[in-house]
Amino acid sequence: MSLIQYLAQLIIPINLMAALLLIATLFFILKRRKLALSIAILGVGWALFWSLPIASMWLGGHLENQYDSVIAEQAPTADAIVVLGGHTANNRVNWFDTSENPPTRSRIERATELYHANRASAIVVSGAALDRGTSEAQLMARYLRHNHVDETDILLEENSFTTKENALFTAQLLKKKGLHRILLVTSALHMPRSVAAFEKEGIEVIAAPLPPQVIPLTASWRSLWQPSMRAMNASRSIIKEYAGLMVYWIRRWI
Repeated sequence: MSLIQYLAQLIIPINLMAALLLIATLFFILKRRKLALSIAILGVGWALFWSLPIASMWLGGHLENQYDSVIAEQAPTADAIVVLGGHTANNRVNWFDTSENPPTRSRIERATELYHANRASAIVVSGAALDRGTSEAQLMARYLRHNHVDETDILLEENSFTTKENALFTAQLLKKKGLHRILLVTSALHMPRSVAAFEKEGIEVIAAPLPPQVIPLTASWRSLWQPSMRAMNASRSIIKEYAGLMVYWIRRWI
């Protein structure tokens, strides 16, 4: 498990609350009751904060709204479209949609739209095989071929497991092909870290994110401040992004 993944797992609200309550119990046994109470309050408070939809809107929205999502025909042109593997909340259009079959929209669909709108004449699909089977790049390339993208316009990068590697290996491929200006496709939440990572590799980046997903279905005061497991689950990806940004900044990857 990478450092980013470890941090993201550790500070997931339920995990951190459980860990802090365990530590608080140990201090209580050692008769450090004031310290135990403080640690327990911190753990419960962390979980309670992330159970509020307003917390996801505030911190998730801060990342998602840094780059606008425009329709394909209004996007700038570039040398290539780069689409990163992975998905957020199973590609749900809205994280707070609790219906049995919520509408979905994937990154590769967005890239295909940009290609057919003539925003670029090449598509780079980036992502390794997470389970040692078919790579994410291969799966995305298969989708492109089925949706009338010319085989000669598809470039595969199949070695990357992280955003850092997406940027590093894709930049190497782009430079070999003489491509320098890209439309970058990923989720709105993931876009700030992705743009920074690609720019660090000397690539000119135009963000082409999917629309924001952290949008509560109702905006009533009560619903935004009412704890819910849906908000708690949404917090996982948001926390992962903030942990990723912190680690990437510390390691000077962005």
